[in-house]
Amino acid sequence: MKAKHIFAFAAQWKDLESSLLSTHQHDSPVVVDSALDPSKPNYSDSKPTLFRERHGWCPYSERVWLALESTNVAYDTIRIDNTGPGRKPSYFSGQTPQMRWPDGSVQGESLDLVQEVDTRYGGGSLYPESIKNDVINKARMFGKIFPSKSRPSSRAAFLFGWDGEPLWKSEFESVLSNTDDLLGSSDGPFFCGNQFTAADIAWVPFLERYAAQLPCLHEGLNPRDATNYPHLNKWFEAMETVPAYACRVRGNPSSWRKVLTMAGYGNAGVPPAVVERMDDLGIEEGRPQTDDERIRDQALWDEYRSTRPFLANTPSAEAGRVLLGNREAIVNDTLKRSGTLEGAGIPLDEKGLDDAMRALACILIFGAEEDGHYEEMGVASKEAVDVDGVFALAKFLDERMCVPRDMSALSADAIKRLSVY
Repeated sequence: MKAKHIFAFAAQWKDLESSLLSTHQHDSPVVVDSALDPSKPNYSDSKPTLFRERHGWCPYSERVWLALESTNVAYDTIRIDNTGPGRKPSYFSGQTPQMRWPDGSVQGESLDLVQEVDTRYGGGSLYPESIKNDVINKARMFGKIFPSKSRPSSRAAFLFGWDGEPLWKSEFESVLSNTDDLLGSSDGPFFCGNQFTAADIAWVPFLERYAAQLPCLHEGLNPRDATNYPHLNKWFEAMETVPAYACRVRGNPSSWRKVLTMAGYGNAGVPPAVVERMDDLGIEEGRPQTDDERIRDQALWDEYRSTRPFLANTPSAEAGRVLLGNREAIVNDTLKRSGTLEGAGIPLDEKGLDDAMRALACILIFGAEEDGHYEEMGVASKEAVDVDGVFALAKFLDERMCVPRDMSALSADAIKRLSVY
């Protein structure tokens, strides 16, 4: 690890904000966290409003979110706390997801909403007429293949029984084998061939979580095993080329592993063996990117950003933009936990913490000169990497983040790579 050096870091917040000036010239989508702002919103009469679960845990909310992103429609979002006794705003009733359409009507049920989004905004792209029946049937197969005797949970769906223990390994293997066979019946990597459709939207929130969580539950259980599940592995790879999914809606494995600690019997914890396995799975995710990986991710980002000019130019810079916009909340959250952060290397005075925050934002936006993989926006700040606590702060934020709630997986990965310096 690089030795740290304390000095006055020159770059100010206004300098960093100016570097992202082009993003300020475009309005970002409206996103309201109703747990923090319970006042009734002024609904748009031209855009739909998505009510989705607050933390990004709910896979059914993810279906509708991905449909909206895939059809590239402008929409507003209201995040609802669905976790047991969580606070719901007085103007909302029922469960997520729900959609309020511009005409004031309200609709629920995830796959019904996916189909309605496609009808209103997608022009049939998610349900192509020539394969519409196949799309509907493949989406319905999810309910027949996934385990029926698991305990309901938005945090860890289809994982645990009512006794709080993981389902048997053989049950998961059956799900994965049957899913692999279903994919193998297609003539392409997606559920309905070479085209991303609503069938993929129906399955991806659950399979994405399985890919991260099942290796924690049972030794040797990996949905991305190309030998045992070749069609499923190709499907995961194909999904990661869908810009709307890869650049915004996809979570990251460490976030899905973290929710396991909150998702046992009665949401009171998980079996000890699960926690032991979780600690062994994060090393690979923090390694530096190869040039090919960086080029691949940037190409996806460029395509996604082409219709979303409020985003920064790179996934890493977007992480810096999010950091800038939330810096006061991050400082408050860090200082609130100062008692548990003693000795972690993070400055726990306001000035030192502000220096570390600005330095981290600078590295994310401009790059760390030494790593060779953060140079997309110009020469790196030579000062930022030496600011006291900058990489310790990256580690803290990586541990605290919930993806995709706080930012995209591609942007979160930029912080994770800095956290292992």
